[in-house]
Amino acid sequence: MTTAEEIENAIQQLAPRELARFRAWFKLFDAEQFDAAIERDAHAGELDALAEEALVAHRAGRSREL
Repeated sequence: MTTAEEIENAIQQLAPRELARFRAWFKLFDAEQFDAAIERDAHAGELDALAEEALVAHRAGRSREL
């Protein structure tokens, strides 16, 4: 059995209150991981092409105010 399978099994055994607590923790954890990945990509220049594409579209009038 893999670690992921062990974690899945453990989660399935949680009482409703503990499952809710786990969900809240995991939601925050996942968001932090996502933010860190975006920050790494931004610092590495991985998002530069997307940003330039958005700027070109904006200059061409293909954007709207939020």
